[in-house]
Amino acid sequence: MRESSGRAMKKAGRRIPDARDAVRADERALIEGFLERAWSESGLAENSLAGYRRDLEGLARWSARAGTSLAHCTRAQLHDYLAERHGAGYSARSNARLLSTLRHFYRMQQQLGVVAADPTLLLDTPKLPRTLPKALSEAQVEALIHAPDVETTLGLRDRAMFELLYATGLRVSELVGLRADQVNLRQGVLRVLGKGSKERLVPLGEEAQDWIERYYRDARPLLLDGRVVEAVFVTARKAAMTRQMFWTMVKRHAAKAGIDARRISPHVLRHCFATHLLNHGADLRALQMLLGHSSLSTTQIYTLVAREALKRLHQRHHPRA
Repeated sequence: MRESSGRAMKKAGRRIPDARDAVRADERALIEGFLERAWSESGLAENSLAGYRRDLEGLARWSARAGTSLAHCTRAQLHDYLAERHGAGYSARSNARLLSTLRHFYRMQQQLGVVAADPTLLLDTPKLPRTLPKALSEAQVEALIHAPDVETTLGLRDRAMFELLYATGLRVSELVGLRADQVNLRQGVLRVLGKGSKERLVPLGEEAQDWIERYYRDARPLLLDGRVVEAVFVTARKAAMTRQMFWTMVKRHAAKAGIDARRISPHVLRHCFATHLLNHGADLRALQMLLGHSSLSTTQIYTLVAREALKRLHQRHHPRA
């Protein structure tokens, strides 16, 4: 279910506080202390820290309305909070991610002596529906990649971004956060900083390399007009590309290519990269390294996507299917 933010959401006469509600100064200090320690101990990326902050500030606002505080929330109160979020329209996946944040937070507070016991113990993680990544066919990917008008500076930039994503399987956050010093066109590799600040080397491929070189030569200087920006991909406003702007761009080009909007997601080219590599015989361990997955089980879901595609192919073409 779709999450709602910026408006009051009600259940049984109560509402989940939104970002307009203030967080008390002492609660904010507790959260910031946790984030600083989490960063120093685990080297978490900015996106992860921002997610932790949102989760904890949300609980801080709710606990203030419930007459308690972050440091004094009980297991029953956390259960009530998760239940209210579920009733207000938050998905099981969102609540599972929140619970992961809270477990990290309260485990640390117990170690520091801020709380006597961890209130997240014995809280069950919400059951997540098994969803397979959406992957386009190779023909659809070709149509999407060729949708931008490369005779324009923005179209050339968009084509270079699509070529790079399909060639490397980067996450969108990795793409928009890519700096010029991470791209080695001479050797044809990227030095990517992924989740948890883990670094990996990813080969570019000749096609993507050619389009990036063309973007560097014919589009990026015109877009920046003399301004210095570290990000590889920039906007007409002479600033780094954002995830939101990239997603808007993907939807626009997908519509032009005649691709069903239900088949599109921000990570669609990453999923296509993985699925199509497996379809052509790629090794699962090598794919894990290219995608930057810490666990092979995360990569294995793409084998299911490939298997489902084979089933559909069999049903469509086999005379006895």
